[in-house]
Amino acid sequence: MEGQFAAKEHSSHPAIIGGGTDGNEQLTAMTSVILFVLLAVIGLTIVRIGQLTWLHLFLGLLLLGPLGLKMASTGYRFMRYYTGNRAYRDKGPPEIALRLIAPIVVFSTLVVFVSGIILLFHGPRNRAELLTIHKVSFIVWLAFTALHVLGHLPNLGHALRAAEARGDHPGVPPGGAGRWIALAGAIVGGLVVAIVLIPQFGAWTAHGALAHHHGHS
Repeated sequence: MEGQFAAKEHSSHPAIIGGGTDGNEQLTAMTSVILFVLLAVIGLTIVRIGQLTWLHLFLGLLLLGPLGLKMASTGYRFMRYYTGNRAYRDKGPPEIALRLIAPIVVFSTLVVFVSGIILLFHGPRNRAELLTIHKVSFIVWLAFTALHVLGHLPNLGHALRAAEARGDHPGVPPGGAGRWIALAGAIVGGLVVAIVLIPQFGAWTAHGALAHHHGHS
């Protein structure tokens, strides 16, 4: 009787870990939704960068959390597949287009964020070359990251329906609570970084900051 009660009590709590290949796919899809929205907004800031510099900076820092989670989930799938894990081998390799895009996404991500953080702390003065690198890498990163996110859309509907269902629902991989915690943690982490670094925005949001740069580039 006690064993049955313990089992029932245990089953009433959502699983935090687990899920296997389906759970990994679900986490990637959940993160892709967040990234798709943020990428769309950050792309719009480029149109009116003079007025929306603060938003561009804030969203760029906020992206660090979800983007890190997305790279971790997709990187984990690549690692498990190419190290011969049976479940991931049975699942099959990632789509060839995603495999070809992945190195460009990783490299451009490193360049755009490293250059962006350096620019954030050093300001717009005498940074013409670095700003050019940031602009070019940003365009490449935005285009290929958007393609990579769109590449997961075919599985998006199923993954999100599973994410909304209870953990004991047939066909729903365990670990749903853990995936929501990971996603929330990534968003909160990026938000904390963005808020903490708001004081660094001043050099870029000051009147004429970008105009000064263009005049000396």
